[in-house]
Amino acid sequence: MPEFDLGELGWNPELADNLEPNDLPLGSAGFAGAASSKRLVPGRVAAAHRGAFDVWTATGAVRSRLPGRLMHEGLDVAVGDWVGLLDGLIRAVLPRRSAIVRNVASNQHRLTSGQTLAANVDVAFVVSSLGPDLEPRRIERYLVTIWESGASPEIVLTKADRLDDPWPLAAEMEAVALGVPVHVVSAVTGQGCDALRARIAPGTTAVLLGSSGVGKSTLVNRWLGDEVMATRETREDDDEGRHTTTVRQLLTLPGGGLVIDTPGLRELQLWDVGSAGLEATFADVEELAADCRFGDCTHVHEPGCAVLAAVESGELPRERLDSWRKLQRELRAIAMRHDAVLRKEEVRKWKRRAREGRARARLR
Repeated sequence: MPEFDLGELGWNPELADNLEPNDLPLGSAGFAGAASSKRLVPGRVAAAHRGAFDVWTATGAVRSRLPGRLMHEGLDVAVGDWVGLLDGLIRAVLPRRSAIVRNVASNQHRLTSGQTLAANVDVAFVVSSLGPDLEPRRIERYLVTIWESGASPEIVLTKADRLDDPWPLAAEMEAVALGVPVHVVSAVTGQGCDALRARIAPGTTAVLLGSSGVGKSTLVNRWLGDEVMATRETREDDDEGRHTTTVRQLLTLPGGGLVIDTPGLRELQLWDVGSAGLEATFADVEELAADCRFGDCTHVHEPGCAVLAAVESGELPRERLDSWRKLQRELRAIAMRHDAVLRKEEVRKWKRRAREGRARARLR
């Protein structure tokens, strides 16, 4: 079983300090004896399966899972997480420095459950092909989520070999992704691939996010020098692909650095995003809003509105303002729904405690 250098995976003294308080005394969690303690074994989650996780440790890769209690409590474990193992089970998830989270794509959960796509990521590559899939409004949504996550976003435009001149489309993305690096690459000719690979320094973790068929796994294969990740041809009618990658997976790159390949996302629903992500993504709108006559300007009909004036002059595209408003409304709805769920959970908690108290009283 191959061993892993935890330092190359991103392990550091701060993580080690966070692991120690989670060391479990024997006997406290169902273990026999109480004279000594068992130390948690650190590891990094490399893949998530249905009810199981592949974890890389200093002694090799292990297949692990959550104990019943933590599973019942809904402990969130994601690819990229640092965890503490004991007797082969995940007993603790260490604090994350970043987490890319979306609203779970299920009508059952509505806006009340988040899904962590990747944890402890340094740079997030938003990947889109230079074709029908290229959509500025979708890119803005990704950027809001990534800025809020704690990772740094970068835009990757693939399949440059299909166009005679891809740079006008790249300029269009630069106008949307203010201050965010935009890379134009082709896995067929190699254009831009080495420069993009250089963005993943040793000890750095990157994640590739985007729709199916945009070339995420093809890029990873080129960096690995082998066909490790399965790929398929895209459909000719809409340039979209099928979900070849089915699980999120952490991979080590030759020369250092790590990358998380992810299944294609049909859509990215926002989840519990604060104002920081929106402000960073729409810095141009926020800057204009600071010059409005009224501090509480809604940018709809007020006189002296610098935002509306910029739209009228053509300085700010109407579509960008509409997108900003739409995402604001979505974030307000998420916050309201989230608050309602928390209130319901609090009521259920106190009702449960009251029932337990009455049961204890009857036993006296």
